[in-house]
Amino acid sequence: MSPKDSAAKRSPDTLFRPITIGSMQLPNRIVMAPMTRNMAKNGIVSEDNAGYYRRRAEGGVGLILSEGTVVDRPASRNLEHVPFFHGEAALAGWKEVIDAVHEAGGKMGPQIWHTGSTDGSTEWNPEADKESPSGNNGADKPRGHAMSDEDVADTIAAFARAAADAERLGFDMTEIHGAHGYLLDQFLWDVTNQRSDKWGGETLPERARIMVELVKAVRGAVSADYPIFLRLSQWKQQDYSVRLAPTPAELEAWLMPISEAGVDVFHCSQRRFWEPEFPEVDGEEGLNFAGWAKKITGKVTCSVGSVGLNGDFFKAFRGEGAEGASIDGLLDRMERDEFDLIAIGRILLSEPNWVNMLRAGEDLPGFDGTAMGKLA
Repeated sequence: MSPKDSAAKRSPDTLFRPITIGSMQLPNRIVMAPMTRNMAKNGIVSEDNAGYYRRRAEGGVGLILSEGTVVDRPASRNLEHVPFFHGEAALAGWKEVIDAVHEAGGKMGPQIWHTGSTDGSTEWNPEADKESPSGNNGADKPRGHAMSDEDVADTIAAFARAAADAERLGFDMTEIHGAHGYLLDQFLWDVTNQRSDKWGGETLPERARIMVELVKAVRGAVSADYPIFLRLSQWKQQDYSVRLAPTPAELEAWLMPISEAGVDVFHCSQRRFWEPEFPEVDGEEGLNFAGWAKKITGKVTCSVGSVGLNGDFFKAFRGEGAEGASIDGLLDRMERDEFDLIAIGRILLSEPNWVNMLRAGEDLPGFDGTAMGKLA
């Protein structure tokens, strides 16, 4: 059911129920989605970045997920000013960020990331040798080199170190970025994973072995009750139509080993959260991706995708705005506990106080595309 304007405003109280996940207590179900800003000069976050996140905490967001911040691997970022989550200077900057968020009463975790062989400007780093499962970025798109066993082991270790650093710095949780056609997702997709060793395979569960081993390593590097989120998607930036798991049975075979490895929350990315994942099974009003992940694993899930807006989120990268829309469809799903958390993206770039405005019953804005170019 697509969001539509409604004549009367409904109470958003279902979004303001507290929830406890491991050691983390959240005051509401609203999450700030990770959004690449590419505004950390030379990979180091600054006071400007800290202020940007602090304002969203002051604005009532229950949990802030940082923009993707990369682990300690060569060519792990695809843009010059994507932040690092390794090294003394970068981690000192992130310490300032989490302290600012906590001072504002907020909760936050970093999204740790490796961009793999995805496209991106290389003019700033012409010697970068991209790495990926099979040295490509899609069918007939060679890019970089295929990772060795040592490369894979070092990558797993880098994610574990980043998660341990996040807990040490005082972050409330950590999210692993395993979606959208970046490195970990490239192992899942048969087009970008053509390997015949233990990191490849004909089936999705075989190709997901790296994700299972990585989650186990991260789980072992942090406290037992420290929350681990994992962001997943069916679609890829290389091909929006991809479905890694076209049936509930295949989704279960993919997610259950990862769940058992130690994930606390599955963050299930869709372009439009209201679209059913398997309409052929439960109809056009059926469960979305996060709903099915919760049904299958029993774990907490977070949904995301064009919440409160008319217009696809990819338009934002072209600087286009989007009109606001009713959130009644979201409230319906939250009231029946289809999923537990909802991530909000673009709206929070335009209006840091959006959550407080929602709770107060104020008119909600759409998305102003100019917000993509500033840390306001």
